[in-house]
Amino acid sequence: MGSTDLLTEKAKDFSIVIVNYKTPEITKICLELLHQHVGSSGVPVWVVDNYSADKSTEYLRTLDWINLIERTTSEPEQGHIAHGKALDMALERIDTDYVFLLHTDTFIFDKNVFPMMLNKCIKNPKLVAVGCVEQLNRGTTRTLWRFSSRLFKHHFRRMKLSLGLRSREPKPYREFYLKSFCTLWNCKLIKQHGLHFSIDDRVPGYTLQDRMTEFGYSVELLSPRKIFSYLDHIQSGTVAAAGGYETTHRRTKMYNNILNRLNKGDSKGHTSPARNK
Repeated sequence: MGSTDLLTEKAKDFSIVIVNYKTPEITKICLELLHQHVGSSGVPVWVVDNYSADKSTEYLRTLDWINLIERTTSEPEQGHIAHGKALDMALERIDTDYVFLLHTDTFIFDKNVFPMMLNKCIKNPKLVAVGCVEQLNRGTTRTLWRFSSRLFKHHFRRMKLSLGLRSREPKPYREFYLKSFCTLWNCKLIKQHGLHFSIDDRVPGYTLQDRMTEFGYSVELLSPRKIFSYLDHIQSGTVAAAGGYETTHRRTKMYNNILNRLNKGDSKGHTSPARNK
């Protein structure tokens, strides 16, 4: 069975939710790629515009194949709080058993990522989510270096505190929580327990993951090598696109470099940023 057939067969099983906030260029690329993959399959695509009031909002209003929710608020909010509230607005409206959360800086170039992740949940009724704890594929060498340096800092800070010396609080050296740039959740289970994505002031989904595992459900972690064989993600790309970093910040530079590569490849058809390096 081909990938198109797989998507059509499972189209009624899952929805896709994306939150947009002032990222007109990458939102357009993200959705154009997504439309190529699922546009004819009948998969419900929900986009929540988080009061952008810019070109990205105008662009979203022109798309007749998405379900657009325009969120308005007069209260200042932290970015992750606004994102979580937007996700919950979509969660209230979707009626599928599963939901894929994507970011506007996530570029899908292999549609098989959807049935691959979905099949894991369908085969295991106690699985509440599938995703990755890393936001980019660093490769073996960089991953080992990052882990060892974080491990050293963690225990060094603990040692200083135990000796009564001044030190920052030790950060966890191992990533534990799924990152929402591409995560599949069993929203049927979430709703059965009266939960949602934004529960407190933590990153949306973190407390949800804790609560659901306390109830006896599990999450499946995909390796960066696995998930990034289907897609690309600009780490903090939505923040960089909205002007959240200085122009000289490394993540702003990375965002601009990847955007330039994507735009150059536009005339030849969208290609993976990683494959254009």
